[in-house]
Amino acid sequence: MPQTWFVTGATRGLGVEFVKAALAAGHNVVATGRNRAQVVKSVGDDSATLLTIQHDVVDGAQTKAAVTAALKRFGTIDVLVNNAGYGHLGFFEETGDEDVETQFETNVFGLFKMTRAVLPTMRSAKHGLIINLSSLAGVRGNEFASLYCASKFAVEGFSEALAKEVSSFGIHVMIVEPGPFRTDFLTTQSLRFGATVVSDYDARRQKVRSAFEQRNGQQPGDPVRLAKAVVQLAQNPKLPLRFIAGSFAYNTAKAKINDLSAEYESLRELSLSLDY
Repeated sequence: MPQTWFVTGATRGLGVEFVKAALAAGHNVVATGRNRAQVVKSVGDDSATLLTIQHDVVDGAQTKAAVTAALKRFGTIDVLVNNAGYGHLGFFEETGDEDVETQFETNVFGLFKMTRAVLPTMRSAKHGLIINLSSLAGVRGNEFASLYCASKFAVEGFSEALAKEVSSFGIHVMIVEPGPFRTDFLTTQSLRFGATVVSDYDARRQKVRSAFEQRNGQQPGDPVRLAKAVVQLAQNPKLPLRFIAGSFAYNTAKAKINDLSAEYESLRELSLSLDY
């Protein structure tokens, strides 16, 4: 049965692939982005099954208007894909308050606003799926990505808690944790860097930035396959809370789980000795 999907950040990258995969599966799609002309260029003109909207997730008024337009056109929103976001890279000491606020405004607070705007419709319908795009960066912290990791760890905690809050209404939450996929994420369109320079980091900064630049266009993950997998998973009656996407992410996450288990066990006696 056709569903209505609402996809944010559909100007490029994974957002575009989610829209295309959902349309190919026979669903209605609302595709939004800060530049509607770019959304149309990426996914096509409006049609009987596609509605494109100019929408910046940090703008609460635009978010409410986009949801209203979606409901007017299709009558419901069955699946929300909170995809909009970007990565801020740099050593934490070289970032400023504005960098922190801007990163969280888009990756976290924009996601909050979008989710809050859609929940009443899903709650009334007694069904719905919220797909929140996290990242391997929401599973494992990495140097030179402290702000981005912090924002994605926030998405992980929020999603896990939200899933428990809304499950009684027939609403499911799924966190998607992609590793490196071959999108434009490592380009200047999707990345920002801090303007402050601390000379003690010079050598490491050059090495890390060079590594990022070399990986651009060489990422092992196929975004088309990821989008199709997510659309297929959305039809699964037993939805997972988390979907780790790609071999690199899977292997890295498994290694972290093993490290966590070993670390917890190494301090087990001390941990268990702290109760009254």
